[in-house]
Amino acid sequence: MQPAAAKWYDRRDSVFIEFCVEDSKDVQVNFDKSKFSFSCVSGTDDIKHQNAVELFGEIDPKESKHRRTDRSVLCCLRKAEPGKSWPRLTKDKAKCNWLSVDFNNWKDWEDDSDEDLSSFDKFSEMMNSMGGDDLPDLDGADDEHESADSDDEST
Repeated sequence: MQPAAAKWYDRRDSVFIEFCVEDSKDVQVNFDKSKFSFSCVSGTDDIKHQNAVELFGEIDPKESKHRRTDRSVLCCLRKAEPGKSWPRLTKDKAKCNWLSVDFNNWKDWEDDSDEDLSSFDKFSEMMNSMGGDDLPDLDGADDEHESADSDDEST
């Protein structure tokens, strides 16, 4: 078993981690308040990957999600304290050889306007609209809430 290579970046309300594993199956992502774990089997050689991370800050496990694609698994960890910057993903300052910063998506949002917030909203919308069986069964509560909202709008 070996850790999967991953890239991460920080946003106002969430931290995003993308595990670079192609043709993954048996994907398991477990979110806890101060840590999370990831495991899967990937490729034609059925390589087993496992990563466990003690997080820099706390997250809301119920609001955190993941999405599997053919090339990677993207995890969205909802921060328990929105607006607080994470200088690193891990609690320890020691460098993980499997983890790097995703400079293509990194932004210094602390000094920015609401532009970043709108891009986060677009990403959240995309995550919610994608559907699929990789998401935990949390969407049921949201669907009931949305139907209640649509009832209110029509009256």
